[in-house]
This record gives sequence, C-alpha cells and structure tokens, in this order.
Amino acid sequence: MAAKIKKGDRVVVLAGKDKGRQGSVVRVMPKEERVVVEGLNMVQRHTRPTQGDPQGGIKNKEAPLHVSNVAIIDSNGKPTRVGFKVEGDKKVRVAKTTGEVING
Repeated sequence: MAAKIKKGDRVVVLAGKDKGRQGSVVRVMPKEERVVVEGLNMVQRHTRPTQGDPQGGIKNKEAPLHVSNVAIIDSNGKPTRVGFKVEGDKKVRVAKTTGEVING
C-alpha cells in the first residue's frame, strides 16, 4: 500500500492526550502502522548510566502514534484525508478537502 503519511509532513493529532496539537513527522513505521511526531506524545524513559551516557536518569522522548490518529494538514490549515491521482506518469498524493497535490 502506498504511504499516505511521509516523513516531514505537517500533521494534526485527532485522538489521544495530544488531540488538536500539530507537529512534523519525524519517523514512519509502516509495518507497525505508526508514526513519530516531533514534540508530541512525550513519555519518560528511565535510563541506567552507560559509557555513552554516564549520568543516566529520566529522559523525555516521543512515543509512536497510530497512523489512524493523525491527519495531514492541507494548505488551509485544516486536517484532510489523502487520496491518490496519476499526473502524467507519476502517482501523486492529493488532499481530499482542496484537491491540491501534497508536496513530497
């Protein structure tokens, strides 16, 4: 299946503790159907001191969100679903709300 959400896309969270907040996609995990959004869904990780990190302690990091809980933001700043269209010999992503081609 083609990727509807890619790294670098601006997305809004539709459900969960960060509902309504926006961010940029840092990582996409297609096999797990999850995305990591910059600065959202933060969790605390307790780490043991190591050679690389002699301090250890409690670190904050982003946890993955299910892809169904995020939506791409269109040019108007609204959440939109993603469709596909063939332009010439290329398959491109299209915003369902505006019909515009999504860059990337």
